[in-house]
Amino acid sequence: MIRILSFVGLLATSLFLVSCQTLSKDECIAADWRVIGEQDGSAGHDPQSQFGKHVKACEKAGVIPDQTMWNQGYQQGLLQFCTPLRGLSHGQSGGPYNRVCPPHLEPSFLNGYTLGNSEYRKQQDIRNLESRIQSNDREIDELDDKLADGKIGQRDGERNLRRKQRENRELNRDIGRAEADLAQIRREIEYFRQNPPIPTPFN
Repeated sequence: MIRILSFVGLLATSLFLVSCQTLSKDECIAADWRVIGEQDGSAGHDPQSQFGKHVKACEKAGVIPDQTMWNQGYQQGLLQFCTPLRGLSHGQSGGPYNRVCPPHLEPSFLNGYTLGNSEYRKQQDIRNLESRIQSNDREIDELDDKLADGKIGQRDGERNLRRKQRENRELNRDIGRAEADLAQIRREIEYFRQNPPIPTPFN
């Protein structure tokens, strides 16, 4: 049993390491580091962390990534990432912002990112509230069954039922307020899409 568990552990570790690799051996050998850097920049990856992953991934292939070429591409990629509308979509997806945008582009990017992320977080809030209601519904069904089978006292059972039902009413009110907030956020998003801010010129 211990041998089997050890094998399973090693297999899981191997799969984890493979999934963390940014490039395969063949990709390392044929890499155009400027193109890879541009892809990383356009995705908003943290430069130090991402380049370090490439170095690690290419060690076994005996390839040393060209950091100069990669960085040139990365800076070009940032110009694609650090836009107001890209900030909006990145925030809507719940993606993290790694503080990578140049100072003259960051304010307008953050305008979009903050707005998009507010939609993402509000949707998460609604899902959490709905999950709590579903959990209460399951408990209500269990209490009903126990009451019907005489497995719980009538007084205690009915009191717990009323408490869960009251919680659900409050949660539904919270959902209503959150949905109203979400509708307002989406109106702001629509206006933002039609009137994106203009980045400050680089001096």
